Parts: sequence; structure tokens; C-alpha cells
Amino acid sequence: MAERWSPDHLRLHRLLRRRPTLLPAGATLLLAVSGGQDSMALLALLQDLQRLYGWTLQLWHGDHGLRPDSARQATELAAWVRARALPLSLDTWADPRPDEAAGRHWRYARLVERATALGASHVLTGHTASDRAETLLLQLARGSHRRGLASLQWSRPLAANLQLVRPLLAFSRDDTGRLCRQLALPVWLDASNDSSDYSRNRIRREVLPVLEALHPGADRRLCALSERLAEEEQAIAELAELALPSLQCGDGLKRRMLLALAPANRRRLLHRWLEQGGVRGLGAEALETLLTHLEPERGPGRRQLAGGLTLHWDRQRLWLTLRHQPP
Repeated sequence: MAERWSPDHLRLHRLLRRRPTLLPAGATLLLAVSGGQDSMALLALLQDLQRLYGWTLQLWHGDHGLRPDSARQATELAAWVRARALPLSLDTWADPRPDEAAGRHWRYARLVERATALGASHVLTGHTASDRAETLLLQLARGSHRRGLASLQWSRPLAANLQLVRPLLAFSRDDTGRLCRQLALPVWLDASNDSSDYSRNRIRREVLPVLEALHPGADRRLCALSERLAEEEQAIAELAELALPSLQCGDGLKRRMLLALAPANRRRLLHRWLEQGGVRGLGAEALETLLTHLEPERGPGRRQLAGGLTLHWDRQRLWLTLRHQPP
């Protein structure tokens, strides 16, 4: 692949200069390549910027086995990649199921396994601003908390010493399509992207086009909104960490002081304290129910939570115990 330089290369280069920890110079990167336009555009940009950053670039492709032509496409992609002397690892799902969550779990498990074997510090995916806009709309429809609306961030921990990074969140799907045409990159289409069985496809094909027609550039603005929410979420989380110690008493939490706070602060501080105590996966509805039981007019009580933990409370404080441990 010959070296090229374009406004798109410059855009990504400037982004990486502003965020030097996103893809550090000299790092070993494992790029998930589906063969679609987003991952192919990212591959071209990374390879052209490689001389400036000194990355070691590794590629991975996962054949989910859910389409009759998936094996053929995997073979063609592998041949194209290897003809350009790029290192590629291939995995095939042994138990294919038409389930988005199961497929995502398999994909990331294989990526972690491969990254560990290769000594990679970063796993990269081709998610774009369009994907982020779709995620925001889906989470909004589900009634998600702010954290859900701010999901699909630039990076997040994937495993110990391994980061998942999405370098293309500054690009739209139109941008990656244009890049593939300009750079004459092959693209392998996934027919499942046209299926209405997947909620994300319906958002992509039926909802976003209407928003774009009404307000051109809607996907970029939705992506920017998600970014602002992520920044605000981080700022609020930092303030919560500063406020929480004032509510704590020994290994418990001051009930009356907690309930004197505004409802949003009650939810956040109680949720954070429970997380610190080992309670995981407490949803918004369960948290709201719990706070209802803690209202001042309610007396002492207890409630079983996930992870073998029980929350106890009296008039003054809350505390956690393991179920086999006496309160």
C-alpha cells in the first residue's frame, strides 16, 4: 500500500497529537478487520501513519459463520491482506448463533486472547461517529442512564494492560465510504447489515436518514452530544469520589445525611458506595426501588443484593454483609 496524505490523514494525525495516550508511539496495535468500509478505511489510515508513530500493526478477522458467504469473504480478505505482507490472524466461531450479544462476547474474547498472545497493548475497532449516534438513540429509547448515553467512548479497558480504542469516532460512515473509494480499497459487504432483525440496522436505515433529512449533519451532532455527556459523566464521577467520604462512617454510610441530598446525588453516591462494597450490575430501576425502601419514614430493614451481599440499614446508617456473615 503506497504512502498517501490527505485531509483525512491529517484529521486523524491531529487527533492523535491531541490525545497522545490514545495510540501511543511504538505500541503494538491489534486491529479488528471485518472487511467492511469502516475497518478498511482505518487500516489504510493507520498504515499510512505508521511511519510517523512506529506502531507494530497486527490484524484480526473473525468469521461468525452466520452467512453462507462468510467463509469465502474471510478467505478473500486474508488473501488481499497477506498479498500486502500484513500479519493477519483468523478465527471462526465454533458455535454460531444469531444473537448480537453472544457474537460480541465471542468477538471480544478472541481479541483479548489474540492481543495477549501477540503482546498488543491496544485493540482497535472501526466504530465511527455514525455508530455512536445510533448507540445514543438506542440507549435513549431504552431509558438509559447518562452513562449509557455516553457509551461507545474513545477508549475503555478491555482486560488487564489492554485498551479498546475507537480511533474513527471523528469520522462518519459517509467519510469512510468516501475514503474507500478514493483509495481504491476493496470492501466486503455484510448482508446482515440489511436485516431488520437487528435493532441497530433499523435505527441506521429508518431513523437516522429521517433525522439527516430534517437536520443535515445530525449523526455528527449526536456523536458530539455523546462526547459531552461522557465528559460530564467523568466530571460528576470525580466530584462523587470527593463527596463520598463525608457520608461514610466506619464501614457504613450515614443514612440520614444521604437522604438529605438531592435525588440525583443520592442515586449516584449510593451506587458508588455499593460498587466499592462489591455490588455489581445494579440497574437504575433496582437502585430506585432500594432508595424507596430507605426513605426516612421507613424503619430498619435489609435487602439481598448480587454477589452474595446483603444491605442492612437502621435509623442511622447502612452497611453491607456477606450472606454467611452475621450482621
